[in-house]
Amino acid sequence: MSINRRQFNHLLLASGAGLAIAGMPRFAEAAAETPVRGGTLNWAYYPDPSALIAINTSSGTGQAIGPKINEGLVDFDYDLNPIPLLATQWSVSDDQLRYTFKLREGVKWHDGADFTAADVAFTILRLKEAHPRGRITYQNVTAVETPDPHTAIVVLSKPAPYLITALSSSESPIVPKHVYETFKPEEQPKLAQTIGTGPFILKEWVPGSHLIILKEWVPGSHLIFDRNPNYWDAGKPYLDRVVLRVILDPSARAAALETGEIDIGANPVPLSDIERLKANPNLVVDTTTYAYSGPQQQLFFNYENEILTKREVRLAIAHAIDLQKLLDIALYGYGAVSPSPVSTALPKWYDPSIKARTPDPKLAEKLLDEAGYPRGANGSRFKLRLAYNSFLSPSYADFIKQSLAVVGIEAEILKFDLATYLKTVYTDRAWDLVIESLSNTFDPSLGVQRAYWSKNFKIGLVFSNASHYVNPEVDRLLEAAAVEPDEAKRRDLWYQFQRIIHEDVVSVDLVAAGSQIIASKKVRDFAPGAQGINNSFGQIWLSPES
Repeated sequence: MSINRRQFNHLLLASGAGLAIAGMPRFAEAAAETPVRGGTLNWAYYPDPSALIAINTSSGTGQAIGPKINEGLVDFDYDLNPIPLLATQWSVSDDQLRYTFKLREGVKWHDGADFTAADVAFTILRLKEAHPRGRITYQNVTAVETPDPHTAIVVLSKPAPYLITALSSSESPIVPKHVYETFKPEEQPKLAQTIGTGPFILKEWVPGSHLIILKEWVPGSHLIFDRNPNYWDAGKPYLDRVVLRVILDPSARAAALETGEIDIGANPVPLSDIERLKANPNLVVDTTTYAYSGPQQQLFFNYENEILTKREVRLAIAHAIDLQKLLDIALYGYGAVSPSPVSTALPKWYDPSIKARTPDPKLAEKLLDEAGYPRGANGSRFKLRLAYNSFLSPSYADFIKQSLAVVGIEAEILKFDLATYLKTVYTDRAWDLVIESLSNTFDPSLGVQRAYWSKNFKIGLVFSNASHYVNPEVDRLLEAAAVEPDEAKRRDLWYQFQRIIHEDVVSVDLVAAGSQIIASKKVRDFAPGAQGINNSFGQIWLSPES
């Protein structure tokens, strides 16, 4: 199944369905077939992963790779209805302050230790401390009670209306207490420590490294996951092995898919190649937007740069960027203009009264003049360092650089591998503008609050408040929305927040980018629920008939 640009935009803007905008392209087709056991799945991946488990990072690498190893308490169908995973049952008290989970019995960690409620308690408290979104998700958790080895009770000081939906493998992976308590919250496990309850065991990882002599990053080559023979879900996984191959060049990924060297990849090819690959009879191109993703790309300002503290400058930059042209040129139309900090992919919370600012270079020039930054003899007003998330196509940065040049702002593009990008932006803070891809996820309290909440600014905390933005009224609205159980009242709080951010030009919210999964037709059940390809791969199987 393939969804064209018009259909995609319609889905993004659909209202009544909330987040349930995912289709069932492969799951529905394969439902009547009998899975075949065995085989190796070759998975193309980029960028070079620096973190594998989303216990202290919200990076795409942790979200995509981690669920193969570590599982959450629940999974989700296409409509975000929870499905038992490590938890088999759950209930919520009438005051919404106690969540009781009955845990699956007989589950073993990859090292043979028993999975118990102590692991759940440790994980939730670790997520609260170290995860960029977890600091918000679990901010009201006061304790996790463990009355017996198979019961965990999460105790809250205030309601958290999004809590159940945050308990997926990609968002809140349960980790083994006996392993993770041996290292610091900000550290990722080493290969031998990377164990879970999931369908695959990580056997080999060749990571990237800095080549000191040439002062450059040498990417890693691969990760190998072998079937967990003691997996609790009898009969799964169907695959014997998954080989993740790090391929940084998009043209090389496209060629590998076309020749059959690679079986599957997410956003693997240049957008200019999509139409050609749709015509390939050996491939499936799935452009469904899965409900868990909440896509959103933004341009953030570093408020530590005096120039960017002036609203006139920020507004000028906003008027210099034509969002529709950015969508059409940089993304070949795959997506939708999304001018508010809440993505248009979340129609339940997005304020439709917020519109994209009219592209107007003359107005931008006037605003810059009034702000005290006339053009110099060389035509330039000032220079800014423009970084961008390495998950994104360089075309974003190229387009914005050219747009700013028209109004006399010189942008120096900073191109980094993911690890260097994260350090530069969130630790060194050596940037002025950054193009980020902070997913709204399935709820704005988790995906949006982290970027604007003053209490979420912390040196080294990735995918958080990069701007170092502080506004007490915004903090109040965010904190109120995070605990408001009444949906209508909560929506009003989010509308108030969006209007303040848009009026103050705290960020230039760009687009909700489309996504693509490209797979060989032999690959069955690659996206069986709301997480899309960020699932465990436990249900994937390879058809010998394709």
